[in-house]
Amino acid sequence: MTPQATIQEIAFAPGKTMSLETGRIAKQADGAVVVRLGDTMVLSTATISDSPREGSNFFPLTVDYREKFAAGGKVPGGFIKREGRPTDKETLTARLVDRAIRPLFPDGFYHDVHLVNFVISAGTDFDSDILAGVGSSAALMLSGAPFQGPIAEVRVGRVEGDFIVNPTLEETAASDMDLIVAGKQDALVMVEGEAHEISEEEMIDALDVAHESIRTLCSGQHDLMEAFGTPEPMDWTADVVPEALVAKISEQFGQRVADHVRAPYSKESFYTGIDEIKSDAVDELLGDERTTPEGYTAGDVRDAVGAVEKTKMREMILHDGRRLDGRSLDEVRNLWMEVGYLPRVHGSAIFTRGETQVLGSVTLGTSKDVQPVDEVFDEADKSFYLHYRFPPFSVGEAGFLRGPKRREIGHSMLAERALRPMVPDQDTFPYVIRINADVTESNGSSSMASVCAGSLAMMDAGVPLKKPVAGIAMGLVTDGENTRVLTDILGQEDHLGDMDFKITGTRDGITACQMDMKISGLSRDVLLKALKQAREARSHILDAMEETIDAPRGELSATAPRLTKITIDPEHIGAVIGPGGKVVKSIQKETNTEVTIEEDEGVGYVTIAAKNQADAEAAIERIKQIVAVPEAGEDYIGTVKSIRDFGAFIEIMPDKTGLLHVSEISHDYVEDISEHLKVGDKVKVHLLEVRDDGKMRLTRKPFVAKGEDASNGQP
Repeated sequence: MTPQATIQEIAFAPGKTMSLETGRIAKQADGAVVVRLGDTMVLSTATISDSPREGSNFFPLTVDYREKFAAGGKVPGGFIKREGRPTDKETLTARLVDRAIRPLFPDGFYHDVHLVNFVISAGTDFDSDILAGVGSSAALMLSGAPFQGPIAEVRVGRVEGDFIVNPTLEETAASDMDLIVAGKQDALVMVEGEAHEISEEEMIDALDVAHESIRTLCSGQHDLMEAFGTPEPMDWTADVVPEALVAKISEQFGQRVADHVRAPYSKESFYTGIDEIKSDAVDELLGDERTTPEGYTAGDVRDAVGAVEKTKMREMILHDGRRLDGRSLDEVRNLWMEVGYLPRVHGSAIFTRGETQVLGSVTLGTSKDVQPVDEVFDEADKSFYLHYRFPPFSVGEAGFLRGPKRREIGHSMLAERALRPMVPDQDTFPYVIRINADVTESNGSSSMASVCAGSLAMMDAGVPLKKPVAGIAMGLVTDGENTRVLTDILGQEDHLGDMDFKITGTRDGITACQMDMKISGLSRDVLLKALKQAREARSHILDAMEETIDAPRGELSATAPRLTKITIDPEHIGAVIGPGGKVVKSIQKETNTEVTIEEDEGVGYVTIAAKNQADAEAAIERIKQIVAVPEAGEDYIGTVKSIRDFGAFIEIMPDKTGLLHVSEISHDYVEDISEHLKVGDKVKVHLLEVRDDGKMRLTRKPFVAKGEDASNGQP
């Protein structure tokens, strides 16, 4: 018997309808929804454990998103023809869902929650990433979990001045912004994306447009629940610090905590001092028995001190306008930076802001160094990419170096998006650009430091960056009545605050952003204030960057390859390559260069990599000779390739040979051609005719005087 499916159609934007279906697939999951937009479909499931994780003090939420190649009628690349580890795009999409949903579970909920999103149909019009957010939310709503949703995710683009919600792939490519926005009925919770120097007001307008569609999609999820049947709420108990214990700690240690958060600040002294207070509180309250009559544990006491710490720090910011390290609310920490630090790389920079430091380096490569992309919705190789690394020593920890984690992949992409709009195109600068951003110290927003270090390193490398780019992390503390926007937040301010808003850009506009909200109801005015305060901080940082290096260097590093890019008719690509690559290999060997050839949109591109300009010019001349088209009426110096009874074949250009008929060798009668020309001779000829079939007719007569032997006229 065919199961009865419940389907909810939601018209969420002009000309666009999203459908949510449940009851047909994956019925053993606690909640399962198939989301469809056009021909793109995502299966989203939610599964929640029956009991909380033992000893956990964090919410164990896991989000997975996987794009099945079969969904788009494709076979995965590589030797093993099945999907392997998640791609960067899959990891980033899972992070977007996680960041939007995690804040909407109540404190003290420690049951394992697993959200799985499979792309089961990949249409040609719409990407599937934003469908995963809607599907995950709807699946959670159907599961009965204590999820304070629903939420929805949408993409916002702008083409020719008009905002488009969930643009097609083609519209996204033509858009001057690409923002993914997540929110609830009454508030936005997450924003991430990139733009081409848009203003703060334009950013707010885009968020308003997004929120309108988000509200409609949230209402549609409620309608789906009503049609399918509202689930029974799951039974669970919050594992939170008892209010009575927090009150007791506040009474006995509150003043000591307040004095500590106001003391002269360094990261090490701050955390060491908090640990000492926690240890003393454990000793005083638990004593030798290591427990209390109420059953409080050492972990409970430490958590209670942490709650008091949060309260005292927020009070100091809200009522005194003072921060942990004594700065004013809109003040950027001390800056120092240096370029050219690494002698063998193509460009390098150290960027330091307070106790956050990033060592950035740039490597310039050829087209052979592109980063291959093998995804369902995108196969375009990347010629610009940034890799961010966060080793344990950057925060004073002992640990293991492993492959990049989700956070590192996310920070890599944020910094890459920030710089990408200012990177020259391949026609202007035909290099592959790789930036390494190694965090060497961290206390707040190492991703924004990576943007600054990457910008400086590219300028040091001589990359003709359109404009320098800087980034800053903004925070927020509010109690409902008072609101404080913080510039350049510390790690602890991020942890104990209500917002983490990272903004990057030039002096003229925003290039990327990432926002995570921990509270609801943030007004448009507060968001605009944060954006404008970020612009002032960005300008301050750009001033310091320009004092270090005010323009890209005029010359590339001596260790960087020299690349020259020329265009040719794609019909000549085969001639340049030659049979089995014979011609291009010969050019590379004889000119000591690397030659790569590709075709894009009906244009042939040849890129020559050389260690010096002379070698590059020699290779270019060889290629120009190959692709040149012989023109009737022009003179050429050719090489005798073969001799026949009726004439000689002269190569006037590489692989372009014409016939010098015996009657055109001399004004006089020629009986034996070999007496006048030999194979290998250089001879000057005039091109009489190029026939439709490509055959060429040559003459020697203009260069031989009447009565003069033809052999005397050789050049």
